[in-house]
Amino acid sequence: MLSVTSEVGRLRKVLMHEPGPEIDRMVPSMMEELLFDDILYGDRAREEHARMRRALQVLGIETIDAADLLEEVLGDPAGRSWLLDALLPAGGRLADQLREMPPADLASALAGGVRRPHAPGTALDVDELFAIPPLPNWCFQRDPQVVIGSGVVFASMTSAAREREAVLARAIFRFHPDFAGTPEWHEPHDLEFERSHVAGAGHARLEGGDVILVSPDVVAVGLSERTNRLGIEDLAEALAVSDAGPRFLVVVELPRRRAYMHLDTLFTPIDRDLALIYSPVILQGGAEHASVFEIDLKSEHRTWSPRKDLLSCLARRGSGLEPILCGGDDPIAQQREQWTDGANALAIAPGVIAMYDRNEATLESLARGGFRIVTAKDLLLGREEIDLDGNEKVCVAFASHELSRARGGPHCLTHPLVRDP
Repeated sequence: MLSVTSEVGRLRKVLMHEPGPEIDRMVPSMMEELLFDDILYGDRAREEHARMRRALQVLGIETIDAADLLEEVLGDPAGRSWLLDALLPAGGRLADQLREMPPADLASALAGGVRRPHAPGTALDVDELFAIPPLPNWCFQRDPQVVIGSGVVFASMTSAAREREAVLARAIFRFHPDFAGTPEWHEPHDLEFERSHVAGAGHARLEGGDVILVSPDVVAVGLSERTNRLGIEDLAEALAVSDAGPRFLVVVELPRRRAYMHLDTLFTPIDRDLALIYSPVILQGGAEHASVFEIDLKSEHRTWSPRKDLLSCLARRGSGLEPILCGGDDPIAQQREQWTDGANALAIAPGVIAMYDRNEATLESLARGGFRIVTAKDLLLGREEIDLDGNEKVCVAFASHELSRARGGPHCLTHPLVRDP
């Protein structure tokens, strides 16, 4: 069962994925297409990810690894057949080999890639190195799908190198016994859909990091480097026909900059009345102030109506959020810490959040706003305790030397499956 109607309701179940062999097999020539800025040290990245996952578990949150779900799907004949048909050519030696693999080995191959044989020391490009390239971005579970209410929207990834992630998400939400029967609010690969990607009509793009569930009635979506107008129009059309869906879609047109890849790199709600923001883009009068539009999903024409700024637009719809500034008031710290995901926080419960420890100016800004700063290490060692029902504002700071180099914070690394209202 899925139930997510906000970004801040107490988290009960969350989808994650520990960076696996796919991280270790990434070569520099893959960085640009995958939007990485460096090659990660896999063992250290796994340590940091494991600490985050364990801290969530200590706080009573059920954490599920997408790789485990995928392995179980591949043990089901129907799920296995659907997924392999979707990903593999009809014949060939590789396809035949993969179809004979045990579920665990096949799951590892589909995520971690399959290397081609080659002579030692030979310099080769990606296509020569891999029969199936690895998926280093799969640790960012926010992107391949969007859970809204009790249903799911499947993403249309901008990079062809990430499209397999969205196919894996389809297999999990359709065939895993815990999720089979989940309502699909939108499937861009449906041949009956007017702008089906399979039919080749249009190039709609939508990624989960651009979708923020502000309230049951309001969803904010970034018009960004990764999500385009066609993708947003598809989302609006899909949500408009759902009686249980939101009433308003608030579109935030981001400056086209590498640093602003998704809306959640600039804006994440962290309490019922607070949001962590990057002020130059989000606040009215900021140096790169984003254009904002509101779509009434129940309107016949679904017009993009201009609004002054994001926060005032949300306030008009009953979701007033006071800003806490990523990087504080210092423009240098703001830019540096936005780059290292200082505005990308995961709310564990109202006013209890997780973020990276390297964003010290942002942590100071949170402390001035009444947050107690707790390191994940102290939480795990029992030196600090957190009561998710205690009405105390707390920020859990996680070690982030390697994970932050992959350009994604705690919000990017997690996809909530169940939250309290």
